[in-house]
Amino acid sequence: MKTLYSQLPAIDSLLRDPALQPLLADHGTAFATRQLRSMQQEARDHIQQHQTLPEWHLNWPDEALRRIQQQQQSALRPVFNLTGTLLHTNLGRAQLSDRAIDAVVNCLRQPVTLEYALDEAARGHRDRAVSALLSELTGAEAACIVNNNAAAVLLMLAALAPGREVIVSRGELVEIGGAFRIPDVMRQAGCKLVEVGTTNRTHLKDYRAAIAENSGLLMKVHTSNYQIQGFTHAVTEAELVALGDAYQLPVITDLGSGSLIDMTEFGLPAEPMPQQLIAAGVSLVSFSGDKLLGGPQAGIIVGKQTLIDQLQSHPLKRALRVDKMTLAALEATLQLYRQPETLREALPTLRLLTRPAQDIQQQAERLLPALQQIYRDDFSLAIAPCSSQIGSGSLPVERLPSFALTFTPRDGRGSQLVNLSQRWRSLARPVIGRIQEGKLWLDLRCLDDESALIQALAS
Repeated sequence: MKTLYSQLPAIDSLLRDPALQPLLADHGTAFATRQLRSMQQEARDHIQQHQTLPEWHLNWPDEALRRIQQQQQSALRPVFNLTGTLLHTNLGRAQLSDRAIDAVVNCLRQPVTLEYALDEAARGHRDRAVSALLSELTGAEAACIVNNNAAAVLLMLAALAPGREVIVSRGELVEIGGAFRIPDVMRQAGCKLVEVGTTNRTHLKDYRAAIAENSGLLMKVHTSNYQIQGFTHAVTEAELVALGDAYQLPVITDLGSGSLIDMTEFGLPAEPMPQQLIAAGVSLVSFSGDKLLGGPQAGIIVGKQTLIDQLQSHPLKRALRVDKMTLAALEATLQLYRQPETLREALPTLRLLTRPAQDIQQQAERLLPALQQIYRDDFSLAIAPCSSQIGSGSLPVERLPSFALTFTPRDGRGSQLVNLSQRWRSLARPVIGRIQEGKLWLDLRCLDDESALIQALAS
């Protein structure tokens, strides 16, 4: 045992090792010393437990460099999203446009007028530029920006109906990812939920019968992540606005995803648009920035100026406000909507949503020969039609025709697929697919760089 311990090099001698000098230059002496001491202790523990030196003990410099590089690798690693889910919550949802990326970089490199009004040489409001753009695009009087749509719903309820009743259809008490439930948000905001109607049918008379002295809001929630079909009935926003006007009650709508363009123009089902609800008289409308809008994570509230002012002055607004990077990316994204004729190519989300299946099939045909050379000994590769989904609760039942490369183990063992999937996830740029029907599927709808994928899989 003592002989084994004596073979462990001293830290000082390791730091003088010529092979370690590039590591010291790149990562600093202090950090390298901590890593070497950790390795030294690990080697001692290994000797005590196994009466042998660890396998890496003959090459301390390379092992130290490998570990340091691994530790300094970003937790937010770029991946190939070949899952078939376009707006994948776990993979960051919408990809930003080049214009939005440039705007974020620009605001990081130098001071910007985040809360500075140049005309008055005084403090301004950080939502002002985006608010003006949203008013132009939606017809709303003003806008308020918070960190996501869940925060937007919480702020609307807390600011407009604390201690009061909020009337919602029973069929709209949604739950989204992370167990975000409308009834729970009501309680956190200090409101009392009043359910009306049934799961599948709610009528205007149900809302009217529920209105009482302590009523504060009439609320609509778009069921953006599921659909109720069959024997159904729902009250429109316009009908609810007329009822709200009669009883002097504001009407608010949580759109969830939300789209600023008519999705039917691109062969997709209609999605409620904020500008339609504003035109119908809805007091406030909230929606997400990083779903169908194609921008950064944000909660966007548009509507009447007096109510937006209440939101802006509420204490929660400061806790929920967004930073300059989000505002820069959101403003740049909204600017793209001023040019609808170029939006399809400029906005990655819309480009991927509307990508023709034929183009994806042709891409699969180009990739297949190269990948067969790499994997044909263990897997049978083929091109198969498949259906992509939009994801993140957007158009939940809609499927987009697509094509995938499939990998089927020649020995028929499912463990081969699991091992292959794990190997791909350990790549420098992980490749994320899905295992289904005894095959590993790579849906190519979201693949932009074919050569980069070949290079990654060849490694």
